[in-house]
Amino acid sequence: MANALDWLEKRSQLSPDNIALIDMVRRNGQEITYRQFNAQVNQTAYFLRERVGLQKGDIVAILSANCVEYLDIVFACNKLGLILQNLNWRLAIPELEHLINEAKPKALVYGDDFVESAEKMRKRDVIDVKTWVAIGNKAVKSDLDFSERDGLRTNKPDTPMIGTKHPWLLCYTGGTTGLPKAAIQTHANIISNAVNTMVSWELTSKDCAILNAPLFHSGGMHVFTTPLVYAGGCLVVCKAFDVEQTFDLVDGKRVTLFFGVPTMFGMMQENPRWEKTSFDHLKVVISGGAPCPGVVFDRFFEKGVNFKTGYGLTEAGPNTFWLPESMVRTKAGSVGHPLMHVETKVVDAQGLEIVKPNVYGELWIRGPHRTPGYLNNPQATEDMINADGWLQTGDLACFDEDNCYYIVGRKKEMFISGGENVFPIEVESVLHTHPSIREAAVFSVPNAKWGEVGRAVVSLRQGMETTEQEIRTWLKEKIAAYKVPTRVFFTDELPKTAAGKVNKSLLREEFGTLEPEKELK
Repeated sequence: MANALDWLEKRSQLSPDNIALIDMVRRNGQEITYRQFNAQVNQTAYFLRERVGLQKGDIVAILSANCVEYLDIVFACNKLGLILQNLNWRLAIPELEHLINEAKPKALVYGDDFVESAEKMRKRDVIDVKTWVAIGNKAVKSDLDFSERDGLRTNKPDTPMIGTKHPWLLCYTGGTTGLPKAAIQTHANIISNAVNTMVSWELTSKDCAILNAPLFHSGGMHVFTTPLVYAGGCLVVCKAFDVEQTFDLVDGKRVTLFFGVPTMFGMMQENPRWEKTSFDHLKVVISGGAPCPGVVFDRFFEKGVNFKTGYGLTEAGPNTFWLPESMVRTKAGSVGHPLMHVETKVVDAQGLEIVKPNVYGELWIRGPHRTPGYLNNPQATEDMINADGWLQTGDLACFDEDNCYYIVGRKKEMFISGGENVFPIEVESVLHTHPSIREAAVFSVPNAKWGEVGRAVVSLRQGMETTEQEIRTWLKEKIAAYKVPTRVFFTDELPKTAAGKVNKSLLREEFGTLEPEKELK
């Protein structure tokens, strides 16, 4: 059995003086080398083993915003064979309790912003956590103080044999259909994603990334964070996305890599600093987590930035594709080619591989970065991963004559109106180009005449006005009539899931109950 890699022990040997972290959360930009990073993670490992009492295979949960201490715990788990349960702090207390009861962690670490949450969970007394650890302020005096690790040894602790198939992280799915599921990520999965990303995206020890996407999300943890540590590069650790701080970091010229979700890029483009900021020194600017509107691409292209969209999912990677620089402008919206050690194919409704270009089908993925399954959920695992090891993503995709892939939306979201396929993501992309619209979502409802029709819900930019009829008339000039939503509703802000994606289930509940005969023509 191959022993899992101690990432930071290796990095401290190979590049001890490289800057690993820049702490923007607690230390006002203090730089931490890989030698120092490894030393404090060793202290954390001793703390978790000797003070908290955790052993190989134990689960430790964390409820915290991004901070260096969060990363210390991630890599201490790597050393000890512990399994880290990344709790999504956007979830409600009952939802968190459900996930905690499902995983049964022996300890829960919480950050300063979640003292109240820890207090509430203690009072409700529906979870059984043996040890609570506070990164900052305590919810209960008897809780352990994470700072106790500071006086412990910095040398490498004795570690057990940890197989590469041993779980390292539990990362949760978006939860668009019920509660999130815990996808198991093994040491081998995480190394494979790091290698795939580093080799295929050409990351090096000279690269520096902004880490302001939440670490509980697979994107925050694995788009640049773990691959860049593997490469010996640098992470600027930010508590969360702050548009002014992000502009400051970009203007500082040190950052070369930036991953964000469409909402983040939209906020940047609406900010007055957008016009004056140069992105020329950035090697990669990439969006993920949700479909990115075409207007976001256009505004980056106007500034000469080769802005890209990525594709991945918690169960695989999440990094799966790469679009070469030479194709960015000619294939805007394409996610590109599969990475080095990733297999992909598009299949029809019978599961047969589609070999002709520009034919839509379900995207399947296979490779060493793929999860072995979901925690305590064998049925969901069986439904997602077939006997040949293919991950059935539930996403619709196609590839063109150059074998570049395009993601066109969720399989369950596509609907047929009057015999024609309608992809909500396509209509949403057009809606986002309307000058008054800030956000848009499209979903289907039953219709006696057409089978199904689309409905749209939009939020408007500050100070902008428009009407339902004006939007529908505008759309008819840009897309086929059968794609135009029969109704357009307005809301101040689109509801989001705990992973930050638009929650279409809630939109259907609120806006999907209008009588069919009241649909507009």
